[in-house]
Amino acid sequence: MSAPRPFSLRARARAFVPAVQGLVLLVHSEHNARIHAAATAAVGVAALLLGCTASELGLLLLAVAAVWTAEAHNAALERLADCVTREPHPGLGAAKDLAAGAVLASSLGAAGVGLLVLGPRLLAWLGLG
Repeated sequence: MSAPRPFSLRARARAFVPAVQGLVLLVHSEHNARIHAAATAAVGVAALLLGCTASELGLLLLAVAAVWTAEAHNAALERLADCVTREPHPGLGAAKDLAAGAVLASSLGAAGVGLLVLGPRLLAWLGLG
């Protein structure tokens, strides 16, 4: 058994390359990820234009991150399942459904956060609140 390698900042920085490649792959290969990208941009612009506080921005960021994380896990599980077999399998089908459900749950939660944080500000901006 070899000794662990010493800490290297350069090695840690290189570890980000495949992670960024994964996010790029996610956006290029998954239709729903492109929808999430548009929603992320819209939320970001709205939050900045409506003058959200740092706390509100933090809540929005956490909600957006939860959706992206669930979407990435869902895509990874689907690809892995497809590597195992392309034939229908009840266990794999259930796993895919569960992962898709996680994306739906996080998306609904993020929409709720968005409505709570941005809704009153948007209504006030429109002169309705």
